[in-house]
Amino acid sequence: MTGAPAEPPVRWYRQVSGRQWKAMFAAWVGYLLDGFDFVLITLVLTEIADEFDLSTAQAASLVSGAFVTRWLGGAVLGALGDRYGRRAAMVTSILLYSLGTFACGFAWDYTSLFVARLVIGTGMAGEYSASATYVLESWPARLRNRASGFLISGYAGGTILAAELYKWVVPHWGWRWMFYLGVAPVLVALWVRRALPEAADWSAAVDTRRARPNPFRPLFTGRLRAGVNTALAAAASAALFCVFTPVGAGLRWPLSVLAAGALLAFAAQLGGPGGRVLYVALTATVFCAFLYSWPIQALLPTYLKTELGYAPAEVTDAMFYAGFGTMAGCWLAGFVGDRIGTRRTYAVTLAASLAFVFPVFAVRDAPVALGVLLFFLLALSQGISGVLPRYIAGHFPVETRAASLGFVYNTGALGGAVAPVLGAHLAEGMSLGRALAVLTFGLTVVVIVLVGADMPRRLARWAGGPEIGDHLVPSRPLSVPPDTVEDRTEPRGP
Repeated sequence: MTGAPAEPPVRWYRQVSGRQWKAMFAAWVGYLLDGFDFVLITLVLTEIADEFDLSTAQAASLVSGAFVTRWLGGAVLGALGDRYGRRAAMVTSILLYSLGTFACGFAWDYTSLFVARLVIGTGMAGEYSASATYVLESWPARLRNRASGFLISGYAGGTILAAELYKWVVPHWGWRWMFYLGVAPVLVALWVRRALPEAADWSAAVDTRRARPNPFRPLFTGRLRAGVNTALAAAASAALFCVFTPVGAGLRWPLSVLAAGALLAFAAQLGGPGGRVLYVALTATVFCAFLYSWPIQALLPTYLKTELGYAPAEVTDAMFYAGFGTMAGCWLAGFVGDRIGTRRTYAVTLAASLAFVFPVFAVRDAPVALGVLLFFLLALSQGISGVLPRYIAGHFPVETRAASLGFVYNTGALGGAVAPVLGAHLAEGMSLGRALAVLTFGLTVVVIVLVGADMPRRLARWAGGPEIGDHLVPSRPLSVPPDTVEDRTEPRGP
């Protein structure tokens, strides 16, 4: 007697409902425009430096400027997302970075442009945490690496779009018109507010609680603590501003220590007795990830134009290879992460990227070969950032997930502020290409060790904290693939 034939497995894309695809598309467009707005400064850095008569280090600090306020924007807008919903935080973030980019086009000197970059950093920080948590909490649990990879690929798409426009806009109308286009995301923000449902996990969590979450409660319990933390926030912001501008010349080390101490104090309070080590370790991991990735992201156009003598069209072609490689890498990381586990995918992919670092900067007079090498390097090294929000968010419960992701990621993102300045300073004693290669290779190895050895969780456990599972896919660690999990999202689509 034979049983009934087994039903064929459901294709993964049929496990995602129409509403979940709509959520992905809306957030992806936000990330596309986020990447477009943020990368503009790297494309026109040489034109701005010429107009405002800036040194290489000063010009690089304009890239760093958007990172100065990211820690605050990520925490505040993340807390907004935890308390009032992911959708409200998404809209607010998009409005901020769009208007900041638009303002860059009217800058009259270095300082005014730097201030506009601060506004962009605030909005971009909120966009990362709000959109990432929104999509991750809307998609089926077994497909959340894929959701993360698809979402972050939008940022790479934005860099491609910016590079293509650079080729046409800057030679004819100048660098300011690239920033005027940054007002476009406002229309997306209005559409997002009108059209999207709230994230399923957040709605379910709020429905089971009597009061809305307040992730900042530990920072403002009592008048004394509230006053001290307000002063710390002001001190950290002022110190970071001085560190990355000429204002802090001669005092950068003590100011850096002051800013780091204030941010560590916030991490310890937000994490609480059982989570402070986890907060600090994850922040350090993200910091190192930005140090390996942002020298290339920030200074690649400058390297192509100054050391290789590329024309705008050739820079555009190289940036296209790099951007499309990152996008393809995000997709690949998502699929592989759902198959073999997030953490394992992270370590293996980064290790493979090491083979392409030095060859990229050895090629000089072969644009096509350079483009191909850039594609593979960026696919493996930058593409893995597609599962970074999935990796971080899995450490935190839904009630504090957006604020925790926003603070940890965007505080660690200060590595992106340090990276271009560090790369520019290293280039004073060697070629810019060699400086970028050394930074990228060395810090990639550090991140492989941190993530591959699961150091954040290990350190938290050694410090006496509780065992940390995966809050996005319950009952399994981050290194185990989701062979069978119970989805807590809406039913599958047809």
